[in-house]
Amino acid sequence: MQRLYDFLRRHPTGVDSFWAVLFFGVSMLNVVGEPDISRPLKILAVPVVLALSTALALRRKWTQAMFWLTLGAGLLQLAGGIVAGFYDIAMFVILYTVAASEVPRWVSRTALGWGLVAAPLYFLRYGVDKGTNDVDNVLFAIFMIVPFVLAWVLGDSLRTRRAYYAQLVERNQRLEKEREAQSKVAVAAERARIARELHDVVAHNVSVMVVQADGAAYVMDVAPEQAKEALQTISGTGRQALAEMRRLLGVLRTGEPQESEDYVPQPDVEQIEVLVEQVRAAGLTVDFEVEGAPRQLPSGVELTAYRIVQEALTNTRKHGGPDAKASVRLVYFDDGLGLLVEDDGRGAAHELYEDGGADGAGHGLIGMRERIGMVGGTLDAGPRPGGGFRISALLPLKKR
Repeated sequence: MQRLYDFLRRHPTGVDSFWAVLFFGVSMLNVVGEPDISRPLKILAVPVVLALSTALALRRKWTQAMFWLTLGAGLLQLAGGIVAGFYDIAMFVILYTVAASEVPRWVSRTALGWGLVAAPLYFLRYGVDKGTNDVDNVLFAIFMIVPFVLAWVLGDSLRTRRAYYAQLVERNQRLEKEREAQSKVAVAAERARIARELHDVVAHNVSVMVVQADGAAYVMDVAPEQAKEALQTISGTGRQALAEMRRLLGVLRTGEPQESEDYVPQPDVEQIEVLVEQVRAAGLTVDFEVEGAPRQLPSGVELTAYRIVQEALTNTRKHGGPDAKASVRLVYFDDGLGLLVEDDGRGAAHELYEDGGADGAGHGLIGMRERIGMVGGTLDAGPRPGGGFRISALLPLKKR
């Protein structure tokens, strides 16, 4: 059934032609069976009926031309003395179509004007005999204008609704494009921020290597064991720096690198507790829990964990409400680090996280996903069933 409906919508002229053929047949039966019409008038009525049927068939394809054709058929009907019949229903349909179509407004108004004078002209031509006095006859003539007005009003209302709907569709498409552009800008800005932070991590690791190398060279002869330990530290730090450099290059593939102005080491997992204390001092109640045995993690993983907790607590403080409470849970697994940040406040809208963060700094879910994708982790974020917001992340020790 749906396929049939779609087919009919795709072929409106074919549908109109089908009904026009039936209309022509019924109209000709009406003309032939009308006893009050003489034979010459019946012959004259054939082109009128044919013109009206053609107008019905092509009304949506050539609306303006079919209106003038209908108007000509109506004038021929008046001039030839052909009384009104079933075939005149086509005039209401054409008037409705003109008002509903995207024709120039002057054409639509012209159609309305002819609709207003059609009934009075007909009754002036043939007279009125529907009442007991002249007042009743005039009222009946005026009443016959109503169908023409209703046909035009219905068509014009449909045209207005279509224009309003098209405006809504265009506005929605424009907003979608703007939102997509804003998301791309947010992604680019967040990647640039991540790249700067990773640049600082790599610079810090290289600085450690330089210090250790200088120390090893200094004690090489007097304390070989210390020199050996320093070289092992250099080796481990160098491997970690290389891993972070690969991640940095992966981030910069889709963005332009920016120079960092701050070469201090970036936050790590140990500073999450300090961050929690700062948030508590700001007035937010936060429960902090660590499960598993803490151990050294890759710098990029530690930085990602810190930023996720920072963003989550910032949004809780700003949008959770005055009585909101939050909890931060770190879980050390054998192969990674788990994060769970929850709050019981009213929370910011999910779209606000997606559009770039509540603090306006380009964090939000876009930033979180970029960071977690950089280290090969997974993220699950959304409203809690009982109210509030939950952010759950798993950061692997090695990028997958």
